[in-house]
Amino acid sequence: MHVLVVHNRYSSAQPSGENNVVDQETALLRAAGHRVELFERRSDDIAAMSLPGKAALPLLVPWNPAVRSELAARLRAERPDVVHVHNVFPRLSPSVLAACADTGVPVVATLHNYTQVCPPGTLQRDGRPCTECVGAALPLPAVRHGCYRDSRLATVPLAVSLAVNRRRWWTGVERFLCISAAQRDVLVRAGMPAERLAVKHNFVPDPEVRRSGAGEHLLYLGRLAEAKGVRLLMAAWDEITAGGGVGVPLVIAGAGPLEREVTAWAAGRDDVRCVGLYDPAQCRRAIARAVAVVAPSTWLEAFGLVVVEAMAAGVPAVAAGHGAFVELVEDGVAGLLHRPGESGSLASCLRRITARPARNQQMGQAARRRYERDFSPAVGLERLVEEYRTAIAGRSALARGGDTRANRGDGNST
Repeated sequence: MHVLVVHNRYSSAQPSGENNVVDQETALLRAAGHRVELFERRSDDIAAMSLPGKAALPLLVPWNPAVRSELAARLRAERPDVVHVHNVFPRLSPSVLAACADTGVPVVATLHNYTQVCPPGTLQRDGRPCTECVGAALPLPAVRHGCYRDSRLATVPLAVSLAVNRRRWWTGVERFLCISAAQRDVLVRAGMPAERLAVKHNFVPDPEVRRSGAGEHLLYLGRLAEAKGVRLLMAAWDEITAGGGVGVPLVIAGAGPLEREVTAWAAGRDDVRCVGLYDPAQCRRAIARAVAVVAPSTWLEAFGLVVVEAMAAGVPAVAAGHGAFVELVEDGVAGLLHRPGESGSLASCLRRITARPARNQQMGQAARRRYERDFSPAVGLERLVEEYRTAIAGRSALARGGDTRANRGDGNST
């Protein structure tokens, strides 16, 4: 099969689970004998752009005609069987869908977040769940609240893109791949076409190392941001410390907007270690030495890659009991779920996960079995290729029937 992957790579200054998924899927497909090419833009390149180029960039977020022309020419020259779209913000834009419609190439799109119904894609505002824009024709609440980067100006291009391109997305993509059933449920309720929304969980490679003992620390591995529950974790850990601790330190690995706050909070403590950004090998080793991985997100995670990485290493997770975590972590079997947003509940779960080493090891073994059944590369490859074939068959059927739905409303402007 010949696949063209379309992706705007996130900045390399921050770890990106989405970039990792794209790279891992590409490598997996190639190893299985499929031909995979890339059509990419990189956010890292924005810094080197001229001032006029930077000024024009927000205007091109809803629609980039140069990208449409470039991609259409490439599709005509290479004739891939299917285009797999991941992220188009900020330098590609939904104009990639028009290029595919121009050339009759079927499109599969992985939905890594909630940008189809929420301009910043988080379904969160001020640290709390928010669905004000879900189902709205015009996502004006996001602009009013400055939901992207706390800026009304920065939110406008995303809101405009969502409003003017919603129909193009919903008619121009053969198969949307949701990374969890929880995410799919939200999108179906928002009005997206249920028949085109399939659940295909992310996979993770089998790690080089697995946990062999009881573990040495509790591990938070991810972006240091409000939505990830970092402040909640600090409050829970303070409560644990006041009660005498749990006998193992908390390791916090990552970077982000709360980095200074977290570093200051951890300074002078012997029960917390802030280690900064880890490279992939360091992440695998840290996970394999963990009593448990902690994922206390306050927003509705669409997946939760770190939880599955822990499963692969035979390590249980303590995660917030909402969003995708509910389907990833079987409470009391492969980990524990705490009440979302409640530091006391999180503290209680951290005490429980460390109190009984034998039970913890059983949970880790159950987590590994779940990984092998649902999140291994073999399972990921099978499901991915199946969705490609479904999209190709669907496009072929439309071509035979003369259906032009993907071109409806198509034009040279937004």
